[in-house]
Amino acid sequence: MKHLAVHKYKVGVIAAGLVVSYKIFAYRAASSSSSNVINLTNMAKTPITLKPPQAPLHWDHTPEQILAETDKYISTSQEVDDWVANSFATANVDTIKKIAASENEQYLPLCQLSFYQHISDNQDVRNASTVSEEKIDKFSIESNLREDVFKTVNKVFKQVQEDSELQKTLDPEFRRLLEKLNLGYVRSGLDLSQEKRDQVKSLKQELSTISIKFNKNLGEETEHIWFTTEELKGVPESVVEQFETKNENDVTYHKMTYKYPDLFPVLKYAVNPATRQRAFVGDQNKIPENSGLLVKAVNLRNELAKVLGYDTYADYILEVKMAKNSKNVFEFLDDVREKLRPLGEKELQRMLTLKANDPNAVDKENYYVWDHRYYDNKLLESEYKVDEQKLAEYFPMESTIEKMLAIYEHLFNLQFQQVDDSEKQVWHPDVKQFSVWKIDNPDSPEFVGWIYFDLHPREGKYGHAANFGIGPSYIKEDGSKNYPVTALVCNFSKPSKDKPSLLKHNEVTTFFHELGHGIHDLIGQTRYARFHGTSVARDFVECPSQILEYWTWTRNQLKSLSQHYKTGEALSDELIDSLVKSKHVNGAIFNLRQLHFGLFDMKLHTAKEPESLDVTKLWNELREEVALVKNGEQITKGYGSFGHLMGGYAAGYYGYLYSQVFASDIYYTFFKADPMSTAQGIKYRDIILARGGSREELDNLKELLGREPTSDAFMTELGVENGASKL
Repeated sequence: MKHLAVHKYKVGVIAAGLVVSYKIFAYRAASSSSSNVINLTNMAKTPITLKPPQAPLHWDHTPEQILAETDKYISTSQEVDDWVANSFATANVDTIKKIAASENEQYLPLCQLSFYQHISDNQDVRNASTVSEEKIDKFSIESNLREDVFKTVNKVFKQVQEDSELQKTLDPEFRRLLEKLNLGYVRSGLDLSQEKRDQVKSLKQELSTISIKFNKNLGEETEHIWFTTEELKGVPESVVEQFETKNENDVTYHKMTYKYPDLFPVLKYAVNPATRQRAFVGDQNKIPENSGLLVKAVNLRNELAKVLGYDTYADYILEVKMAKNSKNVFEFLDDVREKLRPLGEKELQRMLTLKANDPNAVDKENYYVWDHRYYDNKLLESEYKVDEQKLAEYFPMESTIEKMLAIYEHLFNLQFQQVDDSEKQVWHPDVKQFSVWKIDNPDSPEFVGWIYFDLHPREGKYGHAANFGIGPSYIKEDGSKNYPVTALVCNFSKPSKDKPSLLKHNEVTTFFHELGHGIHDLIGQTRYARFHGTSVARDFVECPSQILEYWTWTRNQLKSLSQHYKTGEALSDELIDSLVKSKHVNGAIFNLRQLHFGLFDMKLHTAKEPESLDVTKLWNELREEVALVKNGEQITKGYGSFGHLMGGYAAGYYGYLYSQVFASDIYYTFFKADPMSTAQGIKYRDIILARGGSREELDNLKELLGREPTSDAFMTELGVENGASKL
């Protein structure tokens, strides 16, 4: 998941402070083709000493400093707005450049201040960070509704529109910035009456408050279930031994939290179906307050859309996305659903047969939602000889990170250099810090930016896996470059007393996915921060990360990535073959689950009277109808932890499937025959990643592919042979 924010300043999150010298090694990678197995740890390298031209940030803000700096930056922005408003009479393109320069400079410091709430282990710092975000949101909403500023921007916009000679003197990225700036004010309601603008302001501020509260609840959640040892039968000992324990009446209880490293193994391995049911239902119904917050947000969004002149909130959101309107989205989702359902029904029958032969199963006629991870894992073990726990032994975190980075280095001509613990500037001792360099010219490496890995769960930390990118690249007024800063925030298992942290194969895939977002952040080469890296259409933003997932399913790359934590051996050819063959096992059921989420989102945000919707009924009935699994008469409110819908993906979750169309097309066209082609990697890097949102996404795709994108590869991946889906 790419963590993208909705207000004027936030583009993701993190940053860094201190200039130190680094001894880095520039890999002299093959120029184009190398699909054979590459020894990723013993490549030829030339040592050179470099000092990053931009220091990382310090991470020692006190709560008081967070609030004081927030007020300072807001005051500065207020002054710029006032200056723009007072410049109406003499406004020209230089006025817009002043706005852009201010916008560029504000992104990183404000995003750092609001990032603390997701990662700090200090409650007071997290609270101050939340207040900072509330203040920033409030100011941004007010700023975007300033009619006097809009009049100045709109005046310049019309000047450029009407003067073809002036247009020729302006670079395309500036013209795009002016267009987007003007459109942003229009979409904020500045062509409406004052009464309606006041309504927009009130609705947006209430939505901001609700969203911040919803996400804070998720981050601070500490709910759990106490299971007996017997109830956890089947769950790997290495997992259970990390659970907190207590003894009551000579019975040992183990504390399972809803963090992924606790929850998923219980759902996958607990032989007692009642245990799995309790774990699943408990997770779905955690944070009761949030379900009401989401329902309230949906109603407010609908009201906002109507004030702004749209039939539904989805119409408002999709207007500036690749899909353009809800009709296209529903056609796409319904078409994929129609093609997947027959496959899903076949997979379901296979799983029911497996359940029927399980002596521990109850109600063997029905396949419940809490059954799926368990029997899916059983199928992988019994028929594909894929043992997740055994596979994890080949992916110890440290060596996997080293080898993963080496793949990215080879593919995109990059070099990652980890900062020593004694010199790193981070917010928690577990965090890893890297400087990143581009080595198109190995004799003169070019600094790219900073990236951080925060990989283990802890109390108060963001609980899922996401990339936070807050330090965008841009060109300063003096012509020098500001370099990006980005972070991967994940929740992988911690090392135990006997073993290092071992990554499940699906966690390796998650790591590649999130680093795909990170690379998108780092590679950005735009003049203006608002177009940097991942600042693209929401239904395209997942594409660059989804592409990189393919490298965790190719034979040669699996061989190169793996290294048993005891013996140092790579995965055997037999194990690799079994794993690769399992890639699409129950793929239809998986994607039907994604369709459940996407359709639920769209039905919420296309409802003209959402207040009349029974959201809980919709959530549960749609799951049975679309995902083909039974609820077992359990009423759940999983939408209360559906963070995407309060994190910028409202009326946009379809984008996960939609962007897979483009990811599959690019991979099959450019990398399937030779996944380690540096030449193809650089071409993709420079056309798709570097340009960010400075051009239309479809134009970049057509330039890269040499044609219109198609969904043929996407449908092949889904196992559908009878034609492409509708785009």
